[in-house]
Amino acid sequence: MISRAYRALVRERLKAYPAAVVVGPRQCGKTTLARNLPGTVYFDLESDADRLRLDVAWEQLVAGRPCVVLDEVQSMPELFPRLRTAIDADRKRHGRFLLLGSVAPSLMRHVSESLAGRLSVCEMTPLLAAEMPEKEWDRLWHFGGYPDGGVLSPPAFPAWQSDYLTLLAQRDFPVWGFPALPTVTARFFKMLAAVNGQPWNASQLGQSLGLSYHTVNGYLDFLEQAFLIRRLQPWFANIGKRLVKTPRVYWRDSGLLHALLGLARGGRLLDQPWVGASWEGWVIEQVVSAFAADGIPVTPFWFRTNDRKEADLVLEFNGQRWVVEIKLTSLLKAEDMRVLQEVARLTDADRAILVSRTTDNVWGEATASVNLAYLLKKIAKRA
Repeated sequence: MISRAYRALVRERLKAYPAAVVVGPRQCGKTTLARNLPGTVYFDLESDADRLRLDVAWEQLVAGRPCVVLDEVQSMPELFPRLRTAIDADRKRHGRFLLLGSVAPSLMRHVSESLAGRLSVCEMTPLLAAEMPEKEWDRLWHFGGYPDGGVLSPPAFPAWQSDYLTLLAQRDFPVWGFPALPTVTARFFKMLAAVNGQPWNASQLGQSLGLSYHTVNGYLDFLEQAFLIRRLQPWFANIGKRLVKTPRVYWRDSGLLHALLGLARGGRLLDQPWVGASWEGWVIEQVVSAFAADGIPVTPFWFRTNDRKEADLVLEFNGQRWVVEIKLTSLLKAEDMRVLQEVARLTDADRAILVSRTTDNVWGEATASVNLAYLLKKIAKRA
């Protein structure tokens, strides 16, 4: 079994709070993680039998010592007031409840209304590069991080991803309040794949779908809350240059992206015209999620001036600012670092980092040219 980086974070939060909630997309590994924590009793709230068992044993469970794991908690909203009452009756007792929630945005509304200040929120992703041997990283990039999606069993790709997205569009999204018809949702998925890594243009996508840009922006908000899409806001300040102030949009899981773009299981990823944007988004997801898995609050942006001085990623954390440029190459040019240093000067960044597939890692006082493995080790040391 793969040891998840989130395990230590969840245990740490349970020691510090009466409850913790682990949120993330379906099939990313939340249930497996929770069921392998010691001293827990598990309930699947999508099961009628488990709902009844929980209701009958509630008083005994509240008074007992095991941590009560409540899976798919968004499917039982009437439980939140009971949780609040139980926690408030003994606020000093920590580690009592572990809530697991899939991608329903309504979950966080219930949490904020009923359990604010009583629990810690942990966001979990599919498998990360830092959780797998480095020799497996290209396969992880190709198939994505969902454990059942091919990274552990290659024949599953891309049928698993296609079925996963179909079930979201036809079954889950309507229940969670997404207003589009399943056919429109499927078209929206494909259009988002086509513009992966590009500046967001809601009007253009709206015209293709026959919808207003307000509606398309609302759809994107939902997918972002559902952990499918990462929207990088532009970093900007009054620096005497005209800046691009449009967000960039990326699919968070590369396997879902590749399936939507028609990549076959045996297809050559490096031959695809969109491979650079795929690599860029995959590295961004690994870097940002590595901070989150280590419990380090981080705010990611992107940066570009109108004269094309650019950083794919601007990271703000613990009072620091890093600018990161991502290249799918092992042969770097001196011009790449020169431009990145100029971006660091414009953004007043503490460090300029050029990430590529190099094997010659250099980490200086204010600049670095490294591969992803080296950068993830540096992030881990800051946890």
